[in-house]
Amino acid sequence: STGVHQPGTLLMGKYRIERELGSGGMGVVLEATHVALGQTVAVKLLNAQHAQSAEVVARFLREARIAATLPSDHIARVSDVGTTEAGIPYIVMERLVGRDLDAELAQRGKLPVSEAVDLMLEACEGVAMAHAHGLVHRDLKPANLFLAERPLRPRVLKVLDFGLSKDDNNKQGALTGTETVFGTPQYMSPEQIQSARNVDARSDQHALAMILYE
Repeated sequence: STGVHQPGTLLMGKYRIERELGSGGMGVVLEATHVALGQTVAVKLLNAQHAQSAEVVARFLREARIAATLPSDHIARVSDVGTTEAGIPYIVMERLVGRDLDAELAQRGKLPVSEAVDLMLEACEGVAMAHAHGLVHRDLKPANLFLAERPLRPRVLKVLDFGLSKDDNNKQGALTGTETVFGTPQYMSPEQIQSARNVDARSDQHALAMILYE
């Protein structure tokens, strides 16, 4: 699937790949141009190994559907979802410019209390919107809170990565086994460490509190 990552590659006849923005355990994020609209977007591609797993693919695609339905300025917007010609699932999102809270803390250290509280209130708005739709994020951490730059306006915080999220309205279709642990340990609630399946919105509240403390 490395050919897909090459600059100039046309994905699905619509998105021209410009460069790689980052990669992680789940896959790679590329900057691309929506050729017809001349619009810069971010394309998230699942890596080939994960694309073999029906369970992981279902969770990845559900991330896109979740984000696309949540009407909040504090959640990264999704504009398209599908599978490439090579069978690799992809999500197209707004291209955010700025840095995540993890990078912000690394550069600046402890933030002033008033600023920290303001940032977390923005995070709470995005997360509350998800909770109102029956969704639990389950992997809130500074790296998933992005401080997006905007022309002539203050930065806005956006919650990223609903890939591990759990649909509370869909009890029978749980995609994670009871013993499976998803999340980042230092932000996880005790009940999530014991069982990834049996978490609810309170686990996200726990994570937000840990992030605020940090």
